[in-house]
Parts: sequence; structure tokens; C-alpha cells
Amino acid sequence: MAHIRAAAGESDLLRELHEFLEYNKEKEDKFCCEIVDPPCKRIRLENVGEGAEDLNQNGALQQTPVADDVNVAMENSTPKVCNVCLGILQEFCEIDFVKKVCQKVNSSEYQFTSFVFSVSLPPQLSVREHAAWLLVKEEMGKQGLSLAKEDIVQLKETYKWIIHPLFSEELGVPADGKSLFEVSVVFAHPETDEDCHFLATVCPDCFKPAKNKQSVFTRMAIIKALDKIKEEDFRKHFPCPPSSPKNICAALEIQCTNGAIFVAGRYNKYSRNLPQTPWIIDGERKLESSVEELISEHLMTAFKADSFNFSSSGREDVDVRTLGSGRPFAIELVNPHRIHFTAMEMKELQQKINNSSDKIKVRDLQLVTREAIGHMKEGEEEKTKTYSALIWTDKAIQKEDIALLDDMKELKIDQKTPLRVLHRRPLAVRSRVIHTMKSEYIDDHHFRLHLKTQAGTYIKEFVHGDFGRTKPNIGFLLKRTADILELDVESVDVDWPPTLND
Repeated sequence: MAHIRAAAGESDLLRELHEFLEYNKEKEDKFCCEIVDPPCKRIRLENVGEGAEDLNQNGALQQTPVADDVNVAMENSTPKVCNVCLGILQEFCEIDFVKKVCQKVNSSEYQFTSFVFSVSLPPQLSVREHAAWLLVKEEMGKQGLSLAKEDIVQLKETYKWIIHPLFSEELGVPADGKSLFEVSVVFAHPETDEDCHFLATVCPDCFKPAKNKQSVFTRMAIIKALDKIKEEDFRKHFPCPPSSPKNICAALEIQCTNGAIFVAGRYNKYSRNLPQTPWIIDGERKLESSVEELISEHLMTAFKADSFNFSSSGREDVDVRTLGSGRPFAIELVNPHRIHFTAMEMKELQQKINNSSDKIKVRDLQLVTREAIGHMKEGEEEKTKTYSALIWTDKAIQKEDIALLDDMKELKIDQKTPLRVLHRRPLAVRSRVIHTMKSEYIDDHHFRLHLKTQAGTYIKEFVHGDFGRTKPNIGFLLKRTADILELDVESVDVDWPPTLND
């Protein structure tokens, strides 16, 4: 493990690495470790090139057997694999490997202006780094020098220092820790998998089974155990220096992903036979489409995304229309390959959605940030909504009979969770406010009621009472049976997203 300070420059880093390798070579001679010349660089690069070529369609590099001619060369020369980095700094810092990875990144047709590089190293590397640190600390102690663990640059950081400028030059964009575009490499070394198993015996409380984890020997668990184990106990179970393996690490997986993009807008729904989201009951789909799907299918295609998540400011029933300026919505597009759209392109995309169906229409379609979506949910229950309800009564009415509703202001009602949604929402009593009502007489048994209410009010239940679960209700106020025939959302008073000029 390199005894390099974090502040070292790139040239100093390379010089000190060479000095350390010479030092490590002398130490291995001292401990009777056989040193032989490594195979020529050309053979090693050919091996890396072949491995990096076998990427699957998702950008993942599959582990492949070493070519026969390379096997012969390695057997003849008996190459020495680094006993600490397991070959990562030997084989995977070469420009040929970088080129192969970048070729696959470019062929995936992602749009990006910077990148962040992440690497997953075999967890047993932490054990080997620890062993190397103990050895170096011991030797420096003999010279009256001290070496704390924080003085050591970890192998993972060393690899990033070396590989970052190579990737940046090849991709033509800077490395940026805050970039949404990530290139990740996962390394594995099956030959030394059992290096860390002794820690589970010495520090069993550090290794607890966890969901979605194939092994308890995670990097974090091993680091926790290494911080806890005594030096003498470690040396009893693991050699210092570590033994050299026969094989180098394998790059099991190379992936690139883009951070999510968020698109917002408002939608109108004109159909009384269209749910907001897919309507599936007991695994069976009830209707062929939904608002969510009619909008998202076009966005998924345009942004070349893997999947999406839809959210909105409230929702309407399948038989309720949403009119006026529409309902605010936002869609998270996961792992988009395309991320740059001009205002004109977004306008064209909006028009394409609107031309595809007469059941919905979107407006103010725009790119937003993840943080901006919070405005859609802020104070959602304090916002107001206006509705238009067509109401039927069993007894004949006159204009005078319903005029009393117009005089009611800030009417407080209590609503138990409606029977129709009790299967998906907890039983509770919710207090809501009907701010204003305005009645419009149609005939002896029908009138239209315009309501402005607190968001979250169940309008249908306020009309028919839901078997007394909403009190008071229109039937109670008019002293007759009332039911709702049609309901429209006329406005959702959420000032988001910003209105765009046509």
C-alpha cells in the first residue's frame, strides 16, 4: 500500500509510487518472496482489451476467460500479481483499458457534459491494505518514525487519481464529483474471497445479514471490523505482508448511468372513462390506458429513459374530468440518455402529446429540478380547488330550495374515510372546509353546484353523505336524498409550474 500523502501532485505521486515499488521489492526479497520479471506490457494490454470488449447491451462488462496465448505467456513468465492491489494498479490504469471503456460509454449515446467515476473494489482489499499498513508502520517504527492510518492514501483514491485524468482526456469532459453522469467499475477477485472470513470469527457483531446483500462481507462491515480488531489478533490470522495471488482482479461490470431528469406541466382530462394511473385490480387491467401513460410514453421516447415515476397535485376519479388550467404534474425520467432540450423542442414535444389523444391535453411542459417538485406538494391540503357538480334530488326542488347553499361560507365538515377508498387508505376522520357554494337551478330534480373547497375534500361524499360518514352533507342540508351525476375539477389552485408563453 502506497505511503503517499494526499497533497502530493501527480508527478510526485508517480515518483513515490516507483520508490515504493522498489522498497516493496526489497522487502519481499527479505521475506523470501520470489521475484520474477512480469510479462511484457503488450501482452497485458491485449488481455485487458479483450476483457473490456465483452460488454453486454446494458453497458456491463462480463467476466471472460483469458485468451489462450496470454495464458501461455503468463505461465511461462510466472507474472507477479501485486499482493495489495491484486493487479488493479498494474492492469487497469492502462490507456487501452480506458479507451475500451470510453468507447462503450460513447456507443451508449448518453448526453453528458461532465462525469463522476465510481469504483467498487473487492472488500478483501481492505484487509490486504490493513496488513500492508501494519508492516510499513512496523518498519518505520524501527527507524523512530510514526505512521497513522490516516497518513495513508487508500488504494481506491490512488486508482481514482490515476484514472480520472485519463478518462477526462478520452471523453473530452471534466471529472466532477457532482456530475449526474456516472461511470462505474466493479472489480472482483474470487481467488482471495476468503481473506476476510476470519474477521467474522474475531468480530462477529460487525457482520449482520442485511436485505439485498448477497454476502455479509461488505466493505463497510470489513472496515468496521478492522477498526475494532487488535493488531496482535489480526497478525495471528493474516500474514504481513499478504501473500501474492496467482490471478489479477477481473472487471466484472462496467456501467454508465445518467441522473434523473424531471419534467413538469399541467394536464387536462376530458374523458370520464380514463384513470389517472393504470387501473389494475387483482392483477387484471380494467382500462386500456391512463393519463400517466398517455403523457409518459412520449417523454420516455424523447428522453430515451429506462423508466419513469409520475406524481401530481392530487388526483381525480376515473369518471371525473379536469378542466380549466389543468392539474400540476411532474414526471421523473430515470437514466435518460438524452438530457438537453431547448424551449422550442419542449414545445414540439408538448404538441406531439396533445396530437396523440383527444382524452388529455398538457400545457406548460418544461424541465424542472428535483427540488422544484417540492413546490407542487407544499401545503397541498391548504390549497383550494374548485369543482362543478351535477346533482340529482329525489324530491322536486325550486330555486328557493337551493338558494340557502349560496349563503353558506366556510362550512366545516367531517369526513370519515369513504367506503370506496377504505381498501387503500386508513380509517380516519378528516375535517375539511367548503369555502363557498353557488347553485344553478336546472329543473325539478337537477341543479349544478359550483364549490370552492379545501384540497383533499371528498366532493362525491359531501353530496350524498356516504351513509352518514360525511356530516353535514348536501342531502342533510336540503332535507332530501341527493346524489351526484357528474363531477368536474375546474381549477387546482397551485401556482406551479410557472406558466409559459405560447
